[in-house]
Amino acid sequence: MRRYASVAAAMCAAFIVGVGPIAAQQAQPQQPPAHPVVIGAPPARPEDVASIDAIIAALYDVISGPVGQARDWNRMRSLFIPGGRLMPSGPRPTGGVGIRLLEVNDYIASSGPTLERLGFREREIARRTERYGHIAHVFSTYEGRMEADGNTIRGINSIQLLNDGTRWWVVSVYWEAETPQNPLPPEYLTTPR
Repeated sequence: MRRYASVAAAMCAAFIVGVGPIAAQQAQPQQPPAHPVVIGAPPARPEDVASIDAIIAALYDVISGPVGQARDWNRMRSLFIPGGRLMPSGPRPTGGVGIRLLEVNDYIASSGPTLERLGFREREIARRTERYGHIAHVFSTYEGRMEADGNTIRGINSIQLLNDGTRWWVVSVYWEAETPQNPLPPEYLTTPR
């Protein structure tokens, strides 16, 4: 009996010693990754991502250019978190309203050749920014012009941003173009002071 008790005590001790490190590992809070972006993105130009103003300016600049000018698509990729979205919305020809959900590479593949072939320049004409902690929402009124035909478009980009402590990232750009049925309201044509 004494032998059975000592074997049982040894097994209990082994179990406690074996479980001890597991329990300690489970009790330890998980440390977040040093950087919230786990998937790689091309390195950004520091001046492009240093502030909200800088990243918005870079976003407009990277899609703009004359007829035939190749865009720096890696620069665009560097502004977005991996998996970031571009989401155009607007009326459907058949009625109702629709939205397209695009990742950055989808946007580049679907719009890039047209921007280069026709020449396109887009600029911000007004902005409203809300910021809390590490996040920001920018309502950016834009004006774009196709160089090939002189056609001008306007609308609003709803841009969500994240600051990871070292730089700003574009999380998403969600936009709607102005139409005769849905003109831009006057309050979105000026930047509040």
